[in-house]
Amino acid sequence: MITAPTDRRGFFKRAGLGLGAVAAVSTLQACDSDPVTPPPAGAVTLDFSSDVGVLNYAYALEQLEAGFYATVIANSAFSSTFSSSEQAILRDIAAHEAIHDDFFKTAIMAAAPTQIIPRLTADFSSINFANKASVLGTAQVFEDLGVSAYNGAGRFIASDDYLTLAGKIVSVEARHASIISGLLQANAISSPGQLDANALDISKTPQMVIGAASTYIVETINVTNAG
Repeated sequence: MITAPTDRRGFFKRAGLGLGAVAAVSTLQACDSDPVTPPPAGAVTLDFSSDVGVLNYAYALEQLEAGFYATVIANSAFSSTFSSSEQAILRDIAAHEAIHDDFFKTAIMAAAPTQIIPRLTADFSSINFANKASVLGTAQVFEDLGVSAYNGAGRFIASDDYLTLAGKIVSVEARHASIISGLLQANAISSPGQLDANALDISKTPQMVIGAASTYIVETINVTNAG
């Protein structure tokens, strides 16, 4: 896991969230924060019946992305596998994902600490971190999954504040997806499968997203009340 040295004010400023984040946390604090029945050992439940559940969904995905990029830049082959410009890009993305991860943890813990999901256990055994194609191909999968997840989860968000925040974060994830496309193919701004016939970003249901993400997560993830 990446840790970015920052105080809370600096964190919100760099994340582009500012006072909207504070207002959103206040909104969430008004929600029902009664503890839910814990899932079986080794299982995590994402309940989309409230904003807390949607935030946990985003938190799960940001954990996965942050953990992936942290592993990429910590790998002993990082400097020999990627050029200096590629390293700079991947370090920037890693920092962004660490901030997103920290944001969701902070927001949920401030408003509904009994409902936050645990830290997930990543399984990156299928990725060759010493191979550029393997790393960038997986990065593309994660970034595309993140964009499609935020696009598909918007309809479950009741709070206008959180919907605005989700829109801000998905725009950053889309920038990541585009720049990874450019690393995979020179001068590309998108990759096949990212856009639909109307040149709009793909949207996926939580079930579809978790189904794909589960390949890289040890725990069983259950999705409830997601239509």
